[in-house]
Parts: sequence; C-alpha cells; structure tokens
Amino acid sequence: MSDCDVLVIGAGPGGSSAAYWLAKQGLSVIAVEKKTFPREKTCGDGLTPRSVYQLEAMGMADFLSKQHRYSGLRAVAFKRDMELNWPNHPDLPNYGYVVTRFDLDAAVANNAVSAGAKIIQGAEAISVTKSSSGQIDSVSVKVKASDETLIFRPKFVIVADGSNSRIGRQLGVARDRSLPMGLALRGYFSSPMSNDKFIESHLDIRTKDGEILPGYGWIFPLGDGRVNVGIGLLSTLGKWKDVNTTKVMEAFVEQAPKRWGLSLSDPLYTPTGGKLPMGFSLGPRSGPNYLIIGDASGAINPFNGEGIAYAYETGRIAADVIGDAIKQNNFRSLERYDRIIDKRYADYYAVGRAFVSLIGKPIIMRSAVNLGIHSKTIMTPLVRIMANLMREDNKGLPEFTYQTGLALVKLKNAVMSKKF
Repeated sequence: MSDCDVLVIGAGPGGSSAAYWLAKQGLSVIAVEKKTFPREKTCGDGLTPRSVYQLEAMGMADFLSKQHRYSGLRAVAFKRDMELNWPNHPDLPNYGYVVTRFDLDAAVANNAVSAGAKIIQGAEAISVTKSSSGQIDSVSVKVKASDETLIFRPKFVIVADGSNSRIGRQLGVARDRSLPMGLALRGYFSSPMSNDKFIESHLDIRTKDGEILPGYGWIFPLGDGRVNVGIGLLSTLGKWKDVNTTKVMEAFVEQAPKRWGLSLSDPLYTPTGGKLPMGFSLGPRSGPNYLIIGDASGAINPFNGEGIAYAYETGRIAADVIGDAIKQNNFRSLERYDRIIDKRYADYYAVGRAFVSLIGKPIIMRSAVNLGIHSKTIMTPLVRIMANLMREDNKGLPEFTYQTGLALVKLKNAVMSKKF
C-alpha cells in the first residue's frame, strides 16, 4: 500500500504536465506509466505556439532551444503554396518547434521528476476500487519488470492514460459517437529539406484515383535529416472506416512536392497510426476525487487534430484545481474543473465540430480549399482560428470570423432544440 496526495495515471504530455504543476505546489505526486521512456508515439511531432508556451512555462526553454525551430505554416493545395508566419500574440510566442515524441515525452517526464514528482515506468494501472459515493479508494498497478502489483490509496487521481483509457472505461467514460473522430497515420523519411523553416500542410489529400478526402496531409521538418510525414482523416467522411489509410498515405507520399525528396522505399519509413477522439467527445471528465485530462477526455482540437497543447493545458488546469481542493480540504471544489474547461473550450470546440462537419462534404471542402489557397486574406485569419491563436486585446478579422461562426452554431442549436 502506498499513500500520496495525487496519483497520476499516465505520464505522457497531460500526465507529466499535471505531475509537474502538482509537485511545484509541494504536493506528493506519483505518476505511473505503462511504457518506459524514451518510447515511440504516433504523432506529427509539431509544437504550435500554444504547446511552446506551456513547455516554456514548465522551464523547458533550454531543451527547446536545441530542437528544430520553425516560423509558420506553408499551406499547399491545387499545386499552389502559401507561407503564413505565426502571428504576434500578447501571450504566445510566434514560433514553434518540431520534436519527436520519442525525445519530447521523456524530457517532459524528467522535468516533472526534477520538480519533485515520482514517476514509476513500466507500471500499468489495471483497476480501481470505488466507494458507494463513487470516490476512488484504491488503484492497482501492475509492474511489468517484477510482475508485482502495487496498491495506491491517493487522495486524488488524475487519469491521463490516453484515448483508449483503460481506467477511464472503468470509471464510465464513453465516447459521444455523434461527435467527430480522427484517424492519423505517420512515418519518417529522409529529406534534403529537413531544415525548412515552415511546417507544411496539404489541404487536398487524394486517393490514387484523385478523389479528395476530408482531412489533411503534413510534412514537418525535424532538422536532423528527417521529416515527419502523415495524413489525418475525419469520420465525417461517409465510409471512412472502409478507407485504406495505408494506400492513402502511399498516394500522399507519391504526390508530395518533389523538393522534399520523399520515397516509399526509404528505410526510415515505418507507418504507424491511431484514432483521435476530438472536441471533448469523451466523458464524463470528473468524479468525486478524480479528473480526466488530455486524450483520455478527447481534448484534441477538431480544427487541426492538435492534441499536445491541450494535454499540457488540461494537465495544468487539473493540477490547479486539485491543489486548491487540498488547500481548502474540500473535495467538492473539483466541480470547478468542468466549469473551467467549458468556459475555455466549449464554444471554440463547438465551432470546430461544425467546421469538421462542413468540410466532410466533398463539394464544400473542394470549393473552400480552392478559394482559400488563392487568397492570403482568407487563409491568414483561418490559420489563426484553426491554431487557436486569436486575441482578446486586439480583435480583427480572425476574431470577427470566429464570432460569426459561433453565432451561427448557436442559432442552429437553438433551432434544433425547438424542433425536437
């Protein structure tokens, strides 16, 4: 038996972020991670300004300075390119980094340990026991190396074990199947443009037969001779489960601009994939003494499939809420978590889900992409909206466009609620 203030289940981005911020408050925190760092993780490896902000806040600026820094996004569609720098923002940086999750997650976990957290690697949470009130009393953790089972009795638990959360399912977390799901596939390639200063997003990914699919392709330079190449598809595609993602990936590589020098025969290329529950499609997100964060809560941005920033952010929010609950000796204060999450993300993700629904219609997607790629006036605010880089202090076209979209979404919801 082992007692602690907080047990964090999973030490990926969300879990390590939570562990760091809890330890900084002087709380006893233990994180259990079923894998052993460093380990591979299917991801685009791109860190947007929102992710960079959170990492720098955790004291990781020195680590980031040794990684490949980039300036913005190059949008590609219908054989046209458009380079868009990250905008200036009062809080967020105007640059990003591309770092493999193999290196990044290990560094963030070690950073949490340096702050005072304890991380047990190769240890998987397998079950929980709950009281009649629904509070978690104990957590059983299987240590792979010794085959022993550890029993933890924490005051609070943070669940951060990913989109296929084993503990989340035991706590009754389920996916709202009416909300969008993403599916991603990625691989590494050698490339002469590994030092490029832009990450590249292809907005018209196609099958080998030329059919445009709802989603996007990416090429992210790592600065070490490699690039991360992948595709992301949306469940708004009618028969998306029947799509052969391997074939779509191969078509994307073959159709990629020749400047990248990509080849399917590259020995580095080993595709891996995963499903992406988006827009807080998993819930409930909280219980009497536990909180669900990151991918385990479906926190991925539906606009662009970004999950890392929102894992860091929800981990930090959860740490703040639990820290306050411990200081006040008031378990009921955990109810703040849902209120904070809804206030910060609910409207934005509602617009994102509407956006995903629209681009799931091939005719609308083709027309919108064709229009946008010919106009920087359209693409500049769109990129700021999709990357969640809007400003409150100096509202302009991006903010006006977003507010218009939000008003339309709320109007539609009001009409539908009256209809039914």
